[in-house]
Amino acid sequence: MNGAPAAFNAGEPSTVGGPGGAVTLVEGSTFCLSDRVGDVEPGTAHGLFYRDARVVSRWELRVDGQRPEPLSVLSPEAFTARFVLRRPPRAGAADSTLLVVRERLVADGLRETVTLENLGREATAVALELHADADFVDLFAVKEGRAGHGRAEVLVTDNELLLNDRSDRARGLAVSSSELPVVLPGSLSWRVVVPAGGRWQTEILAQPTTANQRVHLPLRPGEHYESSEPGRKIEAWRDTATKLTTGDPLLTAVLQRTESDLGALQIHDGEREGRTFVAAGAPWFMTLFGRDSLLTAWMALPLDVGLALGTMQQLAEMQGQRVDPLTEEEPGRIMHEIRRGPSNSMVLGGEVYYGTVDATPLFVMLLAEARRWGAPSDAVHALLPAADAALDWMAHFGDRDGDGFIEYQRATDRGLINQGWKDSFDGINDCGGHLAEAPIALCEVQGYRYAALQARAQLADEFGEGQLASSLRDQASALRTKFTEAFWLPEHGWYAVALDRNKRRVDALTSNVGHCLWSGIVPDEHAAQLIQRMATPEMDSGFGLRTLASSMGAFNPMSYHNGSVWPHDTAIVVAGLLRYRHIPGAVELATRLADGLLDAAAAFGGRLPELFCGFPRSRFPAPVPYPTSCSPQAWASAAPLLLVRSFLGLDPDVPQRSLTVLPHLPSRWGRVELTDMRLGGTLLDLAVDGDRVVASTLPDDWRLITH
Repeated sequence: MNGAPAAFNAGEPSTVGGPGGAVTLVEGSTFCLSDRVGDVEPGTAHGLFYRDARVVSRWELRVDGQRPEPLSVLSPEAFTARFVLRRPPRAGAADSTLLVVRERLVADGLRETVTLENLGREATAVALELHADADFVDLFAVKEGRAGHGRAEVLVTDNELLLNDRSDRARGLAVSSSELPVVLPGSLSWRVVVPAGGRWQTEILAQPTTANQRVHLPLRPGEHYESSEPGRKIEAWRDTATKLTTGDPLLTAVLQRTESDLGALQIHDGEREGRTFVAAGAPWFMTLFGRDSLLTAWMALPLDVGLALGTMQQLAEMQGQRVDPLTEEEPGRIMHEIRRGPSNSMVLGGEVYYGTVDATPLFVMLLAEARRWGAPSDAVHALLPAADAALDWMAHFGDRDGDGFIEYQRATDRGLINQGWKDSFDGINDCGGHLAEAPIALCEVQGYRYAALQARAQLADEFGEGQLASSLRDQASALRTKFTEAFWLPEHGWYAVALDRNKRRVDALTSNVGHCLWSGIVPDEHAAQLIQRMATPEMDSGFGLRTLASSMGAFNPMSYHNGSVWPHDTAIVVAGLLRYRHIPGAVELATRLADGLLDAAAAFGGRLPELFCGFPRSRFPAPVPYPTSCSPQAWASAAPLLLVRSFLGLDPDVPQRSLTVLPHLPSRWGRVELTDMRLGGTLLDLAVDGDRVVASTLPDDWRLITH
């Protein structure tokens, strides 16, 4: 960790899985980690987490006193799984005749249906036990491996096990079963006889309590996951989201997993009906994040513009209003993260932390982009004051020394040392591996500011602020010139990753320069050299772009930010390359990087993880997992959408009623179709096959631009 307080996201979490890895189920801000038997083992990072606290720290099933043997795990949706097990064969027997199935569904708590099926020819007696406990430890204490001992007060009734937090009696957990159990402190047990060819089943609920009230589980007894409230929510999301299919079965499967995961990671604001935003990712970041949620919403625009609008509305309500060194709040600043765990009172100043340097320009960028994709004019106009406050933060609090660049430096010894997307303590370093000293001005953040100025100028044009639009474009042009002069390293042919406290160029070759391409701040002559540098084996691992070139002093393919591959990072670089598609080599490199990511997705079962190790593909034919990687993780899940959009050259402009499609599709993709794509009040179908573009049901007053 890098000196941040426990409830601030930074660096690497503790190891989650045991042998075979962990199974993660997620629905909204509730998630469950278990092993592949379905057990939550005490002393590990496993558990059921609700409102940033672990409400189940032990959940172990035993059959005749033994741990069941795993056969398979099936997870048709991100919020549900079926653990297929068997009773271990008895002494002298070659096989087992008792099938044990645990069907788990997560939704503001947990429902588990345990089914015993006797495949033998005579009745079998079974002693079934469930050991349950709760420690009510804050999420970050678990993440950092300092959970300590449980604090549960145990109460037993005739049919329920009640666990209460000793430090907060209003917080607890109730465990009950549809088949009457024998309840003892820490366990529920059943003694049953399953007839030959017969089945026995019980439904177990783990129900959190807050403020001495049981949380309503949106689950009906015996309800199949497809009919449950989480299932209906996913289907409602699919009904409104664009349908994407391709000629490549792998890409189509990955896109389907993307849709499912983004649906499960959505958080619905109960106080504002219809507003949704996306959590950053499971297991550790199931909450609203500034940077992560904004970038995910940007990537997800082809599916649903409403996610972007809800995210920005939520962030605008929490936008900084005052100067508070403890939380790093400043007027106009977009927050980093929000937490509601039991130790949020220990988060200096409250549950919202503002220590991020890039969320503020990303907010302005997304506002204009969402408008182009059809966000309602009145809703966008209502967010203009927040955008202007964000621009003001960039010009004043962001540019702390008045040199024209946005820098960061934590306000106290408790904040994040690094406040860009590479926020681990050692994430910013030079060619020799020496750490940069704050204040630090990151190259990509200057690009984001450039794009934010251009974005606000677009909105100024639409809303009749012509003079403001001209002024903003002048500022963007001046920043572009100044950036080129300050960051370009002619002796290397790439941009410095940052300027340090002495305005020294931090000269490592990183993936950050690809974000500069994405923002458009790079002149063509520099883009050509960047493309050459990123195309080398030092940067291209074969499964995606490394965060740091292998020739750099701090390179470690097993590190968090110094040589690993992050799918969202590679997807942003691909989008940047295709923005400069007219530069030789750009499309070829973009295609190679995208192919590598899709091959990595296949190796991970169709779901891209948060990150994986940056070993060369020539050394290991499959991507090497990073042991603490989050999955599902929002911007990794959304990355394939950005790939599709970028290779399509898809750029709608609803206010101008135009649709630009400039495809450069990889040959393996075949025909790409987007069905029921909503652009404002327009619903259309788009099909692209090679360079042939067909936009069905496009209104007559729209322009289709294909060259």
